[in-house]
Order: sequence, then C-alpha cells, then structure tokens
Amino acid sequence: MKLYQISPDNHPYLQILSTLAENPRKLYYIGNLPAERVPTVAIVGTRRPTPYGREVTYKLAYDLAKRGVVVVSGLALGCDAIAHRAALDAGGKTIAILANGLDQIYPAAHRGLAKEIIERGGALLSEYEPGTSPRKHQFLARNRLVSGLSDAVIVTEAGSRSGTLATITHALDQNREVFAVPGNITSSLSIGPNRLLLQGARPITSAEDVLQIIAPQLLKTQTSLPLGQTPLESTLIQLMQRGVRDGDQLQEQSGANAADYSLSMTMLELNSVVRPLGGNQWTLR
Repeated sequence: MKLYQISPDNHPYLQILSTLAENPRKLYYIGNLPAERVPTVAIVGTRRPTPYGREVTYKLAYDLAKRGVVVVSGLALGCDAIAHRAALDAGGKTIAILANGLDQIYPAAHRGLAKEIIERGGALLSEYEPGTSPRKHQFLARNRLVSGLSDAVIVTEAGSRSGTLATITHALDQNREVFAVPGNITSSLSIGPNRLLLQGARPITSAEDVLQIIAPQLLKTQTSLPLGQTPLESTLIQLMQRGVRDGDQLQEQSGANAADYSLSMTMLELNSVVRPLGGNQWTLR
C-alpha cells in the first residue's frame, strides 16, 4: 500500500491542523483522505469498556458515520477499535491516527482492522516517519491530532486517570466541542465523562446531539438519503436511488449471491426502507 507524505497546509481537509499550537510540519498517510473539509468527530474512551460503553460507542459511531460524518480515533484496543468498526459497518469513512510509523500497525491485533479501513476508503495517518516505533510520549502527542482533526470529541467511557482525558485537554485548548456520555455514578469508567459534564461538557444521548451543533445540515438531509445497516444494504439503496427497480438487476449490479440479496432485501423491507411494487419491482419508501 502506497505511503504518502504531505504538509497539512497543502490539503483542504488537513488544514485545520495548521491552527494548532504544536502543528505538525508533515504527515504520512495510507489510504484516502476526504478531498475537502467535511464534518469530523473523534470518539475516544477506555481500552476496557463495559458492555454499556461498548454499546454506546458503537451506536454513536455508527449513527454519525451513517449521516456522512468522518469518525476519527486512535486504533487502540477498546473504544477506539469499536468506533472504527462501527463506522465501517455503517458504510462510512473512518481515519485512524497512529503514534508510530505506518510501516507497522500497533497494536498488531488490529492489522486486519487497519487494512479494512484503507480498503473501505478511509486512511491511516501519522506524524511519525516509517521505522518509528511506538513510545509512551508519542501516544500523548498523538492525542492532540485526534482532537485537532475533529470538529468535536466524544468521550464514551473513561476512568478518573484515563489517558483519554488528555485528548479532552487538547480539545479544550483547540476550542473543539466536547461531548460526554452520561454514565452510572457507581461505575469507575463513568467517572471521567461524568466529571467532564460537571465541568461544562455537553451531554450526548444520540448522534443528533452532535449534529445539531456541528452539522445541522446533515439532520435535514437524512430522510432523503437513507443508508443501510450493512454495506450490501447501502449498495442496494444507492442502486434504487439511481433508478434501478428490477430485483434481478439489483442483485446482479450489487454483486451479491441470491441468499445474501434475499436477506438484505427482507431486512430493508422490515425496517421500512424499501417496499415492493409487485412483479419483482422495488422502490424506496
């Protein structure tokens, strides 16, 4: 996979990083970056989320990506990986910012996830040249890019001394919007978000809470641009938006086998996204 080197000053999507106090002079990336500035949200949290943390992280990332928001995180274990995975499952774009050279993936367990991020149109990004191994201080420095590239940062779960909170410190210095997921007051992993709420962070209960602040235009267009819950469902919807109505043509042009096509159309119908017209003809609701 080709590695690119670029100055943030020379790329419309990355120029926001040029405003940082410690702005990177050059960046390395693999994959595809948005050609222009689009709504971008960072989702961060603990490496060991509770079932609640896993659920809310996935839901928020999925729903934001489904609306066209780029989801940014650090490819770490736990909430980072969940956010990346949810964005991919939604058919959206996600960017992973690493604290080492892009010739190696850290953690190694996420090599497959990193590969999928690239294959699905996203990117891996780093300020460190190839051959640079991950070190503790580099993760702290990386966090300023996670928040700096984003319009808003969401914390889903974090302990009282979590490294996640360092990202929030950067976000506040960078005048980024900060959102925190309210949590159970008896959970040690809700101490971080709950404390942020007491200090003035915005509470978040759904993707709409973020969109109302950073991209209200996406709320207006959602009803006219439905997206599926799987890549195949999204492909079928896009085909119907282009005017394809015949079931045989939908299956053929989507590249799906008969079983997967039938299951996807059934789920789209059950979720009131499509409706049959009779004679193996379909349309969006």
